[in-house]
Amino acid sequence: MRTIKAGAKSPEVYYLNELLAKLKYNVIVSDYFGTATDKAIRDFQSKNNLVVDGVVGLKTWSSLLEKSKNGFSSNSKLLSEQDLINFSNQFNLELAVVKAVNEVESNGKGFLIDGRPKILFEGHIFWRELEKRGINPRSYMNSNNQDILFENYTKKYYVGGTAEYTRLEKGKNLGQDKKIIDAANSSASWGLFQIMGFNAIPIGYNSIDEFVEKMNQNEGEHLKAFGLFLEKNNLITLLRNRNWASFALKYNGPAYKTNKYDEKLMKAYHKYSR
Repeated sequence: MRTIKAGAKSPEVYYLNELLAKLKYNVIVSDYFGTATDKAIRDFQSKNNLVVDGVVGLKTWSSLLEKSKNGFSSNSKLLSEQDLINFSNQFNLELAVVKAVNEVESNGKGFLIDGRPKILFEGHIFWRELEKRGINPRSYMNSNNQDILFENYTKKYYVGGTAEYTRLEKGKNLGQDKKIIDAANSSASWGLFQIMGFNAIPIGYNSIDEFVEKMNQNEGEHLKAFGLFLEKNNLITLLRNRNWASFALKYNGPAYKTNKYDEKLMKAYHKYSR
């Protein structure tokens, strides 16, 4: 684990927040090391005879892992070199291209520390998915459901980590109709590449249930879903031609320039092609 501190934004920070949440600290599980994370870490360091500096280095990481008794450490669910080789062969892509895309576009890791795939529940998508199935979302609106059901996009209800499953289950339990369960599962993004559930059938899965079951298996299945998504949206050719800007625009949207996704992809490609 890298040494991190306040202001950092990385997959390691997401994992740190997961551990802190498991230890009952009031943090939002995200990849940003903000004020709440800094406060929690300093409290943890103080209570565990560590230097109270807010810096998460080797000693703090070791203590956090020991105290949290992290139960999910199986490598069987993680992406392997062979998964990437198979992907490059399947889509006739350079392995360096595949590794670059995996590094820049993946979510760091596809599973939570309890072994479930990482998700993010989108309440505005849930609204839309219910409507698509002939269900009026307004009939389910109340103060209890305001964090899972709303008409317009907002990130104010994001909680991250395992708490996103609480939101998902809340959505699935709105009623007994299977359509509601399918709508809820379709309204979450899943796994290493955060593929939205509503893409399941369009990219080739028989049902949202099959998609969710695959996402629970391993990161290799996450990579397969990513490949199907890229193929369906005509992004494979852009990768073959190493057209980083056009790929980043279509995959990440106009914000790719601000976040320099095309530059990151090119830099990662050059690293792996060497």
